[in-house]
Amino acid sequence: MKNHTFKKYYIAILEGILTEKEGTINAPISRKEGSIIEREISPNGSTAITHYKVLEESKSYSKVEFLLETGRTHQIRLHSRYIDHPIVGDSLYGNISNIALNSSLNRHLLHAYKIEFIHPISKQEITITSPIPEIFKEILSKK
Repeated sequence: MKNHTFKKYYIAILEGILTEKEGTINAPISRKEGSIIEREISPNGSTAITHYKVLEESKSYSKVEFLLETGRTHQIRLHSRYIDHPIVGDSLYGNISNIALNSSLNRHLLHAYKIEFIHPISKQEITITSPIPEIFKEILSKK
């Protein structure tokens, strides 16, 4: 049984401005036929649920926090593309023309930044954070 007191939060820079500023994406994921790496949204896939909240916006980009209810391979990357706002710099599921515009990127802009859990012995809530990389701020500040 999964430990539902463990939460892992992610931050990503997505292309464009989201109409819905927070919500839940529920779209099943399966392995793409003929690929050992790539996944796809498919009605025959496994349940995949992602909660999101827009934290900040610029003219062209949105900084979004994600909380996974399930943990499928490439889940945030696929769900971001599914809502037509792929992660900036994502060469597998993103917008190739946007990657070319940001040629200095050597990664996609998705970062695991916080985990929260209840310590199994002390029963205290533990929160561990990781600083957001500077490139996230740089891209978000572009006009």
